[in-house]
Amino acid sequence: MFAGIFLVEYLVRLWAEGGNPKFRGVRGRIRYALTPAAIIDLIAFLPSLVLPIVPGVSNLMLLRVFRLIRILRLARLGRFSLAMRNLSRAVSERREELLLSVMLAAFVLLFSAAGMYLLEGDNDPQSFGSIPRAMWWSVCTLTTVGYGGIYPHTVLGKILGGLTSISGIGLIAMPTGILAAAFSDAFQRTRTARGADTDGNRTERAL
Repeated sequence: MFAGIFLVEYLVRLWAEGGNPKFRGVRGRIRYALTPAAIIDLIAFLPSLVLPIVPGVSNLMLLRVFRLIRILRLARLGRFSLAMRNLSRAVSERREELLLSVMLAAFVLLFSAAGMYLLEGDNDPQSFGSIPRAMWWSVCTLTTVGYGGIYPHTVLGKILGGLTSISGIGLIAMPTGILAAAFSDAFQRTRTARGADTDGNRTERAL
């Protein structure tokens, strides 16, 4: 049923695109059908039509995964969102500060994982037997998730775990504060620009 609705919607959109000068005529509609967005839409409902007809295809997960690709079209809405544009500008303007915070987080992650490997590797080799294994604990601790399935046993390990937890609070707050300040500045510039445009229009009307 839903595949039929998607098919009708796809055909209607394919016909409506003929009103666009870029895709006018039969060749224009074919050219539109070959665009990435149109191909994604086609793949989104095509498996639902093929699976019931072709025997032995129902177990191919690849065709079912293609349905989820339609979600990617939602990303196109970001172009029309002022908030998304401001967020993109904020990240671009503060990329150096954000990169520094990411590098600092990576250093603390590696340092805490290496420390736990040295302090707890012999007591709990299943969890801390190697630095990559200990990184799972470090990630959970630094992000303040705290699953609790892996924890240190020795006194020094608990001290390092406490320091890692405290460091995680600061590491999470750092990029959050950077983005919040940049986001606020971007919105302030937008309000200022709108105010300037409004004042300019009023001046023109007065003249």
